[in-house]
This record gives sequence, C-alpha cells and structure tokens, in this order.
Amino acid sequence: MITIDASAKEKIQSMLTAEDKGDSALRIRITGRSSTGYQHKLSLVEPGFEKPEDIESKADGVRILVDPKTATQIEGATIEFVDDLYGGGFKVNNPNQPAWSNDLEKQVQDLIDQQINPSLASHGGFLELHEVREGKAFVHFGGGCQGCGMADVTLKQGVAKLIKDTLPEITDVIDSTDHAQGENPYYKAPAAAH
Repeated sequence: MITIDASAKEKIQSMLTAEDKGDSALRIRITGRSSTGYQHKLSLVEPGFEKPEDIESKADGVRILVDPKTATQIEGATIEFVDDLYGGGFKVNNPNQPAWSNDLEKQVQDLIDQQINPSLASHGGFLELHEVREGKAFVHFGGGCQGCGMADVTLKQGVAKLIKDTLPEITDVIDSTDHAQGENPYYKAPAAAH
C-alpha cells in the first residue's frame, strides 16, 4: 500500500483541479537505484491512458498506478510534498532498499555514485544503473544529460571508458535513455546579478 500524506494530497488535488483533470491517476515508478535507495518518478495519467498491466489502488481519494514489475519495491512508500528554497517538490519515502542481483552490479553502482555522478551533477545531470547482464551495463541518463547532444560522447569517452577500465568484467555500457524526451538538456549558468 502507498500512502499519500496531507501535503502531497493537497498539492495533487490542486494540480488536478487547475488542469481540469480530476479523473486522472498518479503513476509512480522506479527509474533507477543508488547505494542510498530507489529513484522514483511521478506523473499524471489521464483516463484512457492507463496500461493494461497497471496495478491500480486508491490512497486518500487519489488513484495510483504502479507497474507490476516494481510494485513490491514500492510497497509501503509514502509520498509527501516538501517546500524548500527551490520551490519544493514531491518526495517519495520508500522503506525498500535496492537489492543487487550480483556483486558486479554493486561495484558498477558504487563507481557511478562515487566518480561519475559527481561530475555529471555539475551539468545538472545524473546516471542510473538499470542492470548488468552478460557483461553489459545498461544505464540511463537523466536531468541535464537527457536529450543532450553530447550524451553519446559522454557515454563513450567518459562513462563507458571509466567503467570498463575499472571493471574489466564489463564489456559494454549501453545507454537506454530516450533522449527525445529531454526537456532542458543543456546546463545554463545562473544569470549574474546586476
């Protein structure tokens, strides 16, 4: 069961009302994992755009859709809305911790967390590991890296080289990102104050 706290419920209902989408559902899915937990994505789904395999439930009057492949990994999560200096956003508190199917996946994730993501963060981007299968690491770029014209160069000359040099068991690094969905792919420095 997923819980929506009062702050998130109020924000979701406000969004649905403002966009005249009162019958829409909230989709929650796991987009990646790190050494500290899962990364999540929330989106609104209009009636008729649900997937046949979706698991649907209700929490405090809000329809929730979950992918059956990750339903057990989201079980018990709480969604809240947190106000902060940057305008706030939804936060998913998930009690479940990622389980790696093998030690090599954990080693790749540690490399991403310690060396790759700190570098990508300077451009507003990040890298997520989906899995390691048959010596291939399947990764996903997000943030400023999604849709970036330089993502292929970053992958081949930076990410893949570092992973394969550090972990010779990895023979290939495959980008599974849909770069066409990137909305703001290039880092923009803040405007100087006058």
